[in-house]
Amino acid sequence: MKKGNSSNLRKGRFSEEGRVYLVTFATDKRQKVFTDLYLVRILVNCLKFQAKRCDTLAYVVMPDHVHWLVQLNSTELSTIVHSVKSYSAKAINAYSGRQGAVWQNGFHDHALRDEEDLVDLARYVVLNPIRAGLASKVGDYSHWDAVWI
Repeated sequence: MKKGNSSNLRKGRFSEEGRVYLVTFATDKRQKVFTDLYLVRILVNCLKFQAKRCDTLAYVVMPDHVHWLVQLNSTELSTIVHSVKSYSAKAINAYSGRQGAVWQNGFHDHALRDEEDLVDLARYVVLNPIRAGLASKVGDYSHWDAVWI
């Protein structure tokens, strides 16, 4: 696919108020931006800032991407993700003195189906660092949260 065509994948898609989505977005060129704790905190604050627009159920910040389990209120999913990526990129660049893109264009989302287990999906999110070999148990990795904890 040519660069710039990612918006074509979103044509005809809509987000539904009250629906739970698993959202994944990655750093530009999969750079390991989030090895710096302060940069992780910037991103987490941007996620939490969306509290009026959505409910964060779980998230994990990996070195080069984010998994975010979120339930929408009245704002479109694309608006929320754009806001998180835009504000976090500006703050990350300002703090670190870098310029240019922090995030890849677009994001991946999966709307939770009625038959899918929400807690199982949250476990999938928070266990990501273990599967990636970054930790041997959940408590060894600090860049995650879930409403059930």
